Amino acid sequence: AGLEAARGEAVLVMDGDRQHPPALIPRMVRLWHETGVDVVEAIKVDRGTESAMHRAGARLFYGLMNHLAGFRLERSSDFKLLSRRAVEALLRLEERNLFFRGLVAWMGFSCMQVPFEVPERTRGRSKWSLRRLVAFSVRSITAFSTLPLHLITGAGVLFLVFALILGAKVLYQWWTGEAVEGFTTVILLQEIIGSLLMLSLGIIGLYLARIYEEVKRRPRSVIREVLPRPAVPETVPSEEARP
Repeated sequence: AGLEAARGEAVLVMDGDRQHPPALIPRMVRLWHETGVDVVEAIKVDRGTESAMHRAGARLFYGLMNHLAGFRLERSSDFKLLSRRAVEALLRLEERNLFFRGLVAWMGFSCMQVPFEVPERTRGRSKWSLRRLVAFSVRSITAFSTLPLHLITGAGVLFLVFALILGAKVLYQWWTGEAVEGFTTVILLQEIIGSLLMLSLGIIGLYLARIYEEVKRRPRSVIREVLPRPAVPETVPSEEARP
């Protein structure tokens, strides 16, 4: 809502708990003016007084995001200065499940980074409980990756290979008379049905992944600038070329 209401040539986004130091703003604005980049991002040198569990969870989350989403977010924060061009591109994204720092990185605009140390919180207490952090991580990962759906397909293929190997062993035991009566039929039926179910779920997962990507309605490309077409001089035919 704030980005929609802002009208400036650059828009600054920061937390209100004073853990994003306002003293950094002049430097961010100066970098934007001097370099002409579309994003100036404040990155964390450390994570302040966060607990060891919170730090470990953050490392795990950003490690997964780096691997699944294809861009790096470690030490990233929501403390950013965006140019008008970047703001307009962000507002054109129609999805409802917004992961701000991930979307800014996904757009791929030119970026400069400014390091800062996270100061002590000056008001209130953090509302990020373990439950909320886990829910936030799940929403963010599923907003940028369909890999969990593809894992079902992979599991189905592995289960089928295992079923074929085990089925061959059971049939061999039946052929040599080592199998318990009725055991072969039960095992083979379970393997066949289980493999078909897993593969069917995998195929459904592939279609869900395509639907998931379509309903997000992300643009096929984010255009930073359209360069003017160079003027083509008109050619006048020579006297010899004229009829």
